[in-house]
Amino acid sequence: MNLPPLRRPPRARRRAATARLATAALLAGAVVALPAPAAHAAGSVVKVTGSQGAWQLTVDGAPYTVKGLTWGPSVADAGRYMPDVKSMGVNTIRTWGTDATTKPLLDSAAAHGIKVIAGFWLQPGGGPGSGGCVDYLTDTAYKNDMLAEFPRWVAEYKDHEGVLMWNVGNESVLGLQNCYSGEALERQRDAYTAFVNEIAKKIKAVDPDHPVTSSDAWTGAWPYYKKNAPDLDLYAINSYDAVCDIRSTWEQGGYDKPYIVTEGGPAGEWEVPDDVNGVPEEPTDVAKAAGYKSAWGCVNGHPGVSLGATLFHYGTEYDFGGVWFNLLPAGQKRLSYYAVKEAYGASTSGDNTPPVISGFRVGNATAVPAGRTFRVSASVTDPDGDALSHQVLFSSKYVDDSGHLTEAAFTDRGDGTFDVTAPDRLGVWKVYLKSTDGRGNVGIETASFKVVPPPVGGTNLALGRPATASSFQPGSTGCPCPAANAVDGSFDTRWASDWSDQQWIQVDLGATTSFDHVQLAWEAAYAKRYTVQTSQNGQDWTTVHTETAGNGGIDDIQVAASGRYVRVNTSERGTPWGNSLYEFGVYRN
Repeated sequence: MNLPPLRRPPRARRRAATARLATAALLAGAVVALPAPAAHAAGSVVKVTGSQGAWQLTVDGAPYTVKGLTWGPSVADAGRYMPDVKSMGVNTIRTWGTDATTKPLLDSAAAHGIKVIAGFWLQPGGGPGSGGCVDYLTDTAYKNDMLAEFPRWVAEYKDHEGVLMWNVGNESVLGLQNCYSGEALERQRDAYTAFVNEIAKKIKAVDPDHPVTSSDAWTGAWPYYKKNAPDLDLYAINSYDAVCDIRSTWEQGGYDKPYIVTEGGPAGEWEVPDDVNGVPEEPTDVAKAAGYKSAWGCVNGHPGVSLGATLFHYGTEYDFGGVWFNLLPAGQKRLSYYAVKEAYGASTSGDNTPPVISGFRVGNATAVPAGRTFRVSASVTDPDGDALSHQVLFSSKYVDDSGHLTEAAFTDRGDGTFDVTAPDRLGVWKVYLKSTDGRGNVGIETASFKVVPPPVGGTNLALGRPATASSFQPGSTGCPCPAANAVDGSFDTRWASDWSDQQWIQVDLGATTSFDHVQLAWEAAYAKRYTVQTSQNGQDWTTVHTETAGNGGIDDIQVAASGRYVRVNTSERGTPWGNSLYEFGVYRN
């Protein structure tokens, strides 16, 4: 049975990278001192009790429903954020890795009456694009390392009051599709889940008083666990927009173990329709808040089988994934924060609530000229009547896969519209409107827009003319990329040079011709230093423009010149790659 390919959010890759680095350090022999043995009070005894369809989780004999959140802040910030987590009605947090740094987090959680689902990372975790590939049939060294490593930390923390259960792996049944296909993939999935069972037995031999589970992405992974991992005490699933379908697939699959949802919340990037620019349409703040409430309702709607959830994500990261999923990006609370708090039964009666942004849109989302001003509009209200301040930001996620947000220059017109200066780099961007109330709350909405070259008057003399270059890339992404691609009138093709300085591209206009404008539309790889030159014979060149601080994007060059040949002669690259031009236009009015 093959799982369908899914797009996973950036947070999965971030978790994967963090966990891989931690594991690599340990396995490479880094000096990681075990904490000195301490006299722990005996930890809680946690059990899965009951029978088919009538299970419950118990802590020291008392029924326990997991009302949780996945944990994002650093261990050093646990004392700062744990009281807030407790105030939300949360009794559990989930982590993805357990090692020598974990004790302060367990200490802080236990001090506030919160339990921890302590994770252990296995490759390739986190879904598509995350983690290195492991051959679970033949890589005995890796497996032996993990079989030694994980029980080591179980032994260290098993008597800690903060531990609720152990969670082995994260979305690796899904992630293996990035390493294998066909029958080989099936064999690896069987081998991986059988290995999870080996780890579960090792853990339970060390600690019989806490359950062991394993998280994966959606229930397509469960048949493998059912067949190969009988020693798991319960299943664990990461499910977002499809969380309300878990009950029916559990019933149809004939499973004989209960489950918890270890990640859940609003629809993710991989579950929403694409917008007019072909990128996933991010839900509004209002829709995200409703998504958390709906998810918790469906978790509670499977009594005797669903034992609770750790919803995603109590995180403060302020980036593309953080805005999509975090309850408090940059530490500011949004509608989803209060939705979870209400769902978990904590009182919100005295809370000041976030601003609400509706109707957010870009005036002409499919054609925003690079570097020019465009308009966005929205209706922004505050339920408490607080004075609001606004900020506009950009994300280049769909241009260069960067998750960072950058501030944009804008003018607030005071009527719900904002004039924003567009980036000068071509491609589909996201614009964010962030409204804060001065009381720790925030509303954030986002939309995509496509940056296109600014229109140039007159005739493009270079269009379709013969072009040559010092070099071109025959086979990299989107290539071959010959010189002719830069004069074909399409911004979907490009010329790309070798990865070295001193490169050039030239166009033959056919006859000596006067012109007054050159437009260079750079791809991500651009020239920092270059000249524009003309020639009558293609051998003797005259420089008509010099650039010493190029930054890519669109270069609109006003220049009065003439020649049959026009050349861009680069001397220094602005990136480690070569030089790459979508278009090289030579214009005459």
